[in-house]
Amino acid sequence: MSTSVPTVGRMHTERIRIVGAREHNLTGIDVDIPKRRLTAVTGVSGSGKSSLVFDTLAAEAQRQLNETYTSFVRNRLPRYGAPDVDAMHRLGATIVVDQRRLGGNARSTVGTVTEAASLLRLLYSRAARPGIGDSSAFSFNEPAGWCPECTGLGTVRSVDIGALLDTGRSLDDGAIRFPTFQAGGWMWRSLAESGHFDTGKPLRDYTEAEWQLLLRGDTGTAGRPHGRYEGLLTRFERIWLGKDVASLTGGTRAAFERVVTQRRCPACDGARLSAAARGARLNGHTLPECTAMEIAELVPVVTAVTDPTVAPVVAALRAQLDRLVSIGLGYLTLDRPTGTLSGGESQRVKMVKHLGSSLTDLTYVFDEPSAGLHPRDLHQVIDLLTSLRDKGNTVIVVEHDPALVAAADHVLELGPGAGAAGGRLTHAGPLAGLDTDTGRRLRRPPVVRTCPRPATGAISIRGAHQHNLRDVDVAVPTGVLTAVTGVAGSGKSSLVCTGLVAACPAAVLVDQAAVHVSRRSCPATYLGLLDPIRALFAAANGVSPALFSPNAEGGCRHCGGLGLIYTDLAFLDPMVTVCEHCGGERFGPEALRYRLAGHTIGALLRMSAVQAVEVFGQPRIRPVLERLVEVGLGYLPLGQPSTTLSGGERQRLKLAAELRHPGRVYLFDEPTTGLHPADTDGLLAIFDRLVARGHTVVVVEHDLDVVAHADHVIDLGPGAGRQGGRVVFTGPPADLAAADTATGRALAAALRAGSPR
Repeated sequence: MSTSVPTVGRMHTERIRIVGAREHNLTGIDVDIPKRRLTAVTGVSGSGKSSLVFDTLAAEAQRQLNETYTSFVRNRLPRYGAPDVDAMHRLGATIVVDQRRLGGNARSTVGTVTEAASLLRLLYSRAARPGIGDSSAFSFNEPAGWCPECTGLGTVRSVDIGALLDTGRSLDDGAIRFPTFQAGGWMWRSLAESGHFDTGKPLRDYTEAEWQLLLRGDTGTAGRPHGRYEGLLTRFERIWLGKDVASLTGGTRAAFERVVTQRRCPACDGARLSAAARGARLNGHTLPECTAMEIAELVPVVTAVTDPTVAPVVAALRAQLDRLVSIGLGYLTLDRPTGTLSGGESQRVKMVKHLGSSLTDLTYVFDEPSAGLHPRDLHQVIDLLTSLRDKGNTVIVVEHDPALVAAADHVLELGPGAGAAGGRLTHAGPLAGLDTDTGRRLRRPPVVRTCPRPATGAISIRGAHQHNLRDVDVAVPTGVLTAVTGVAGSGKSSLVCTGLVAACPAAVLVDQAAVHVSRRSCPATYLGLLDPIRALFAAANGVSPALFSPNAEGGCRHCGGLGLIYTDLAFLDPMVTVCEHCGGERFGPEALRYRLAGHTIGALLRMSAVQAVEVFGQPRIRPVLERLVEVGLGYLPLGQPSTTLSGGERQRLKLAAELRHPGRVYLFDEPTTGLHPADTDGLLAIFDRLVARGHTVVVVEHDLDVVAHADHVIDLGPGAGRQGGRVVFTGPPADLAAADTATGRALAAALRAGSPR
C-alpha cells in the first residue's frame, strides 16, 4: 500500500482558499486546502463537515463550471445555488462521489452502470457462435435482444386480487387494500365517481358484469359522467407492475409486496434474453452464465478469449473487471440489480469510472469511502485515493475511519460540537498534531468487553439460504448485544435483515434505507411531534390547529411556509433567499400572534430538543423529545429542514423514531455509518441502555469498537460472495481476537497496535 506523497506534491504550495464560509452552521470560517494532496475532513456528526465540503466547496465549483456552458445546456444540468461564503479562490473542476445508492429501475444492473455489460455484449456479438447480429441482439434492454415474455425484466408479475380487494367491504368502507387507492383519495374518487358502482354495496354482492367492470373497466364513453372508466386492475397494473421494489418505502413497499406476486420468467428462466442470445456461446459459456459469475471468477474467463480480432474489446473489458476487483467488489455479479447494492457498494461502483481516467488536476470529493468496508479491505480504498492523488489530483474525503484519516497528508477538523456548538475549524495540519478529543479517539484501541452479560434465551435461525448463505444454522442470544461481522459480501445483512427477521417477525429493523425528506420536512414532522404541538396551541388559544401549520393556514403567504424564497431565473441558477416577510420562521403574522407557555409556534420550532423537553410534559411529546436527546440529537432544532441534516443525523433521527417500541428485538444494519468515534460511544451507550431494559440488540457492523463492546459475536465468511455465507466463529469478542478469521485478525491487530485500525 502506497501512501507516500509525490515530490511534486510536497513542493507545491498552491491551495484552495475558502473565506468566510457560513453555510448552515459554519461560523464564517477561513479554510486552506492544499491542492494535489489527500485531505481528510473529520469531526463529530453535525459539526459542519458536509456543509463545508459538499454544500460550499463542491457546490460552488460545480455551479461555476456549469456557468461555462450555453444556456441550452445549463437548463439540462443540475442547478446549484450560490453558497453563503465571502470568497473562494483556486477552485478546480470537482467530481463528487457520494454514498447515495445507485437505485435505478429494474433494468439497471452492475454491468449496465459500469459499462462492463456493454463491452461483454460487444465481445459476444463479434466472437460468439452462432453469430446472431450486432450487440443490441445481446441486450435485454433492446427489443432485438430481450425475452419477449418478460421484455427483459427476467421476472413476470401478477396481482393477487384476494390481497388487493376485501370483498366483504364496500368501496366506501375501504375494500381496496392499497395505500394510493384508499377511500377518499383522488384515485379512489375516479372509480367511485365514475357512475358505474353503488359505493355502499359490498363487493361480494356484485354481479359478474359489475365485477368485470370494476376490474377491467368499460370501452365506451357515452352516458358516462366522467368519460371512459379504465378499470381498477388495469390501472393498477399500468401504474404499479413496472415499479422497482427497491425504490418503494414503508407501508407502500409492504403493501406492494403483499399484493404483487413475482416469479422468475418461465420463458427465459430469469436470463432476460431472447432464445437466440441465450444460445450463443463463447468458449463454451453463454452470456447469462458470464453475467451470473462473480466478477473475480469472470476475469479468467474473459482473459481466455484469444481471438486477435477482439483483442481490444477483451483488453478493455478485462481492465474494467480488474478495477471492480481492485476496490473489493469482486464478489458482485454483473447481473446484480443496482437497487440491491448498499450505500458503500454503490459508492465504490461509482469510483470505477474514475480509475481509468487520464484527466488530472481535478478535485475529487468523497463522502466516507470507508462505509461498508471491513478493516481487512480498507487498503483497497486507500490505494485508490492515493493513486488519484499521485496522478496530480486534489482528493478530499469526509471520513472518520482512523486508518483512512492516518493515510491523509492533511487533516481538517470541524467542531468542537454539533449544530450551534460546531461549525468552527479546530485543527488544520497533519494528523500527528491533532491534539483534540478526535485525535485521541482516533488513536485509541478498542476496549474488549471482558465480562459478557448473560443471555436470557436464543432466537434460532435454521437453514438460512438467502443470497449466498449456505443453509446457515445459528442461535442469536436474547437480552444481550450481538455483533454480526464479516467481510463485505459475506452474508451479514442477509442473515440479519432477512433470516433473523423471518425467525422473529416482531423485530424492529433499522436498516440503511434513506430517510425520505423534502424542503418542508423537519424533525418535528418526521417524528410526529408537530400535530400534538399544533393541538396544544389550538386548545390554549381557541383557534384551529391548521393555523399552526406552515403548510396550511398558518404558513407565510409570501414564501408558502418554506421560510425561503426560491426564484427561478429560467436558464440561470435559481436564487434562494430568506423570506423577508417572516424572517425564515415560515409562519404568517396571524399564527405568530398566539403563544403557548410564553412561546410562539415559530420560537418553539427553533428550540433544540433539550430546550423543548423543559417546555413539554405531555405524554405524546415529552417521550419523543427524550428519545431525540437519547440518540445524541438533543442539539437539533425541531424545525430544522431535514434536507440540511447530515447522514449521521438522519440515521439517528430514524433510530429515535424506532425506539418507541417497548420490549422488542432491535436489528441495526451498520449503525455507525457516518458516525464520529465520539458519536459511536454515544450509540454504544444507547445499546447498553436497551439491553439493561431487557431488549435484544443485534448489529451488523465493521466498526471494531462496536465488535469489541458486544457480548456475543457471530462472524461470517471466510470470504465474500460464494466464498462466504458460512458462520466461521461464534462467541465473546475476547475469543474472537484469538480466532483465525478476517475479523479476528483485524481485532487482534487493532488491540496490538492501537491505531490505525
